[in-house]
Amino acid sequence: MPSIAASVVPHTPKAVLPYLQLARMHAPIGSWLYLLPGLWGIALASAGLPDWRQVLLFTVGGVLVRGFGCVVNDLADRKFDARVARTVARPLVAGTVTVTGALVFAVVQAVAGLLVLAVASVPAAVFVAASYPLVVAYPFMKRITYWPQAWLGMVFGCYILAGWLAVAGRIETPALLLFVAGVFWTLGYDTIYAHQDKADDVQVGVKSLALRLGRATRPWVAGFYGATVVGIVAAGAVADLHWTFYALFLPGVAHLAWQVVTVDIDNPADCRDKFMANRFFGWLVLVAIVAGRVL
Repeated sequence: MPSIAASVVPHTPKAVLPYLQLARMHAPIGSWLYLLPGLWGIALASAGLPDWRQVLLFTVGGVLVRGFGCVVNDLADRKFDARVARTVARPLVAGTVTVTGALVFAVVQAVAGLLVLAVASVPAAVFVAASYPLVVAYPFMKRITYWPQAWLGMVFGCYILAGWLAVAGRIETPALLLFVAGVFWTLGYDTIYAHQDKADDVQVGVKSLALRLGRATRPWVAGFYGATVVGIVAAGAVADLHWTFYALFLPGVAHLAWQVVTVDIDNPADCRDKFMANRFFGWLVLVAIVAGRVL
C-alpha cells in the first residue's frame, strides 16, 4: 500500500518520501496552525494590505520551521511512538529514516527556514531563531508537566511576534495582546486534540491537559477560547482597527463556541475533527484583521 506522502506527492523519489512524512507534509494542519498566527501579526502591523512578499516568505518559512519541529518531536518521542498504534508507522519507528538522517534533516529545515525569513526581515528571523530552544524543549514538557499545551502555545505564539516585528520593527502592545490570545487558542484546540491520545498517554506514562482536566475539559476549553476572543478583540482595539474587524470576527467567535458545545471528548474522531477545524478559525481572524486594516 502506498504511503500517505506518496499519495500526496506521487512523483517524489521513493527515498525522499519518508522525509516528507517526517516533516508531516502529508498533514498540513500543523503548518496552518503555526503559520496563520504569524500572518495575523503581519496583517495587524500593516498599514493596509499586507506585503504579498512577506506573506509568501512567512508561508514558506513557517512550513520549514514547523517541519523542523516535527522532526525534533519524533526524535524525542521515537520510543513512545513505537508503543502507540497511531504513531508506530512513523519513519523513525519504522526504520525508513535513521536518527542521523533525521538530525541532518532537522538542521537543514531549521537553517533554511531562517534564511527564508531573513529575506523578509532579519530581526524576525533572529527572533524565530531565539524561539528554537522552545521548539526543542517542547517534546520533553509532557514528561514534566500536565500543561505541555501551554509550552506549545508559546512556541506558536512566537510566530505572531515575528510577523509583527517583520513589519513594525519592534514588538508593541497589540502584538503582545495577540500573542496572549494565540497561547490561549493553542491551549484550547490542543487540549481537544490530546483527548484522542489520552488512553495511549496513560499507557506510555506522559502527561497532557486532557488527562489533567478530564471531565472538566469543556468549561476549561470555554475559558481558554473566551480568553482568545478577549485577546484578539483587545489587540484590534489597541491597533485601532475599523469596525468591520469586529463584525467579521463574529463568525470566528461562533466557530469557537460551536467547538465547545459539540465536542465529544470520548470520541477520538470527533476530537480530531474539532482540532482540524481550527484552521477555519485562523482564516476568519486573518480576514477580519485585513478588512479592519484596509478600511
